[in-house]
Amino acid sequence: MTIIPPYLKKNDTIGIVAPAGFMPFEKMQACIQALQSWGYKVKLGATVHSTSSNYFSGTDKERLDDLQQMLDDKEVHAILCARGGYGVSRIIDDISFKKFKKSPKWIIGFSDITALHTHILTRYKIATIHAPMAAAFNDAEPDNPYILSLKNALEGKPAKYECAANALNRPGKASGVLVGGNLTLLAHITGTDSEAQAKNKIFFMEDVGEYLYNIDRMFLQLKRSGQLKKLAGLVVGGFTDVKDTERPFGKAVYEIIKDVVHECKYPVCFGFPVSHEKENYALKVGGRYQLTIKEEGVVLKEEAISR
Repeated sequence: MTIIPPYLKKNDTIGIVAPAGFMPFEKMQACIQALQSWGYKVKLGATVHSTSSNYFSGTDKERLDDLQQMLDDKEVHAILCARGGYGVSRIIDDISFKKFKKSPKWIIGFSDITALHTHILTRYKIATIHAPMAAAFNDAEPDNPYILSLKNALEGKPAKYECAANALNRPGKASGVLVGGNLTLLAHITGTDSEAQAKNKIFFMEDVGEYLYNIDRMFLQLKRSGQLKKLAGLVVGGFTDVKDTERPFGKAVYEIIKDVVHECKYPVCFGFPVSHEKENYALKVGGRYQLTIKEEGVVLKEEAISR
């Protein structure tokens, strides 16, 4: 059974850190204000005020120490990663989860944070939240359903998400633990201690800015490693800003994915609203969900868990 961290209450504290790429502090202001308006206190990590002149929000040691301090802080009830990019895999093997295992808390983020999600679920069976990060709050409408889905997840409200049908969908029903995240990271951590364990689970994925041939290559890597063989179901999110070579690859991104899993029998949906764009629902990695794919549309419903 997956361990579900305590849901948040009013006046609980959310820590904000930047364990990967650099993000200017001013771009976090809307996020901080929104979290406070939800009734939470906010504690800022050192990397939030980084003066780094390169890609990262500090040296590997600075980012490691900052994340470690938040993980170990008993007064912090959830940790929101300011942004992804790249950098978590450079420090993940040096993180101590000793105190975190005894007192789990929600880890929030997506993209490069996928490595944290899968690592924590695979090694410690603790759920995390794949969800919008700080930048998503900038210029967001007050009733933005994707931002509010994070609030609902933190409060323990079971999610029920719906999306339109896609002509490439494979209808069916599935039930199981949800695992996944960014395709590039899922391929990157294959063969490591952080690898996603997708057998008999609902596997979801998304990506941004990749060449079509590379998406094909990464899906084949997941297939050859056995991760696509015995899924309960597959949820394909947004693959945005895809690029093609001068000589065209010859297939659209969803056609590439459909062809890779064409012999598999489990249900598959395309175009689910999880992505690097505005459409990015909060999903509990390690939570139990029911996936229903019909000709008229798709429903992904979280199973309520009593704690």
